[in-house]
Amino acid sequence: MADRIPWAKPEFWGCELEYLSDALASTWISGGKYVEQLEREVAAFCGTRHAFAVANGTMAIHLAYLAIGLRPGDEVVLPGFGYLAAANVALHVGAKPIFAEVDPSSWCISAEAIAEVLTPRTRVVVPIHTYGNACDMDPIMELCRRRGILVIEDAAESFGTRYKGRQTGTIGDIGCFSFQATKTITTGEGGMVVTSRDEFVDALQLYRSHGVRRIRYLHEVAGLNFRLTNLQAALGCAQLGHIDVIAKARHCMRERYCEYLGKIEGISMQEYANDVEPVIWAIAIKLDPFVFPQGRDTVIEELGEMGIEARPGFYPPNAMPQLYGGGIELPVCTEIGRQVISPPSYPSLSHEDIHKICACLSALRRRS
Repeated sequence: MADRIPWAKPEFWGCELEYLSDALASTWISGGKYVEQLEREVAAFCGTRHAFAVANGTMAIHLAYLAIGLRPGDEVVLPGFGYLAAANVALHVGAKPIFAEVDPSSWCISAEAIAEVLTPRTRVVVPIHTYGNACDMDPIMELCRRRGILVIEDAAESFGTRYKGRQTGTIGDIGCFSFQATKTITTGEGGMVVTSRDEFVDALQLYRSHGVRRIRYLHEVAGLNFRLTNLQAALGCAQLGHIDVIAKARHCMRERYCEYLGKIEGISMQEYANDVEPVIWAIAIKLDPFVFPQGRDTVIEELGEMGIEARPGFYPPNAMPQLYGGGIELPVCTEIGRQVISPPSYPSLSHEDIHKICACLSALRRRS
């Protein structure tokens, strides 16, 4: 459909072609100056001492796990609602993901929920800043410091979001970002690991590049190739240079959605605490099953027939027992996972498009 509204599309802000052409002309298309520049600029933006560019956000989490020495049998606590890359990587390194409930309003994990699932085998907690919201990090850090547990923030969806004035991803011991095509800034695929903990720097450098330090082809640890290309980094530098414009555009998009959706019975939105300044990755709303008795998945299909691409919320781990085991009871995560829908979410959505999306959602109500 020519007038179909996609769920997302990449946005370019002015310097991308110039920087990509410069990277190509330099012949440095793997490593190169833009990788180093992107790392410097992300570290400066975040206020961390170190930043390591990687091939994607999932690899950022994997690299962080390797850097802290996560071992088979260690437990990793994370929310039961959110993108489960951190859980999947834990399985790959032999660790055990342990899922905690999320807050029914913010859809983020809390210190209280974490405390309920901690055991002597808990090695690390991974708060996920879902959809660009921010977890309440101060109580989480206080709990984990008291128990001697590390914190790796999954900030893949929250680049630019600030919690009490601090960039998400910089509050824990290590933070991980994604620069995938739909994210706030993009390198196509790509990501970043940030930290101010100097004791992790050596391991992050080693594992990122095959475990080779000074002597080429001599492996000091069993590292992998997590590296980002110079071409991708050039794109990222161009995007990061416009982060203020991008954040403002995403804020305006969210405000327009709030204006329209707040008037529709049967729809509630993710809530943000007063000390959170969100740069949202995606708009997400929860459908009241009484008002939308056809169910979330049918609503997505009906929107598709109207020329609007929407996506479901994240599935909770109890929907995938073949991966995470049975007996996981997370009623809040389960309810949110069944009822959340994400409409188109990108900065250049016009006011008219947002009005159309919301009008179509309102028209799909069966009861009011």
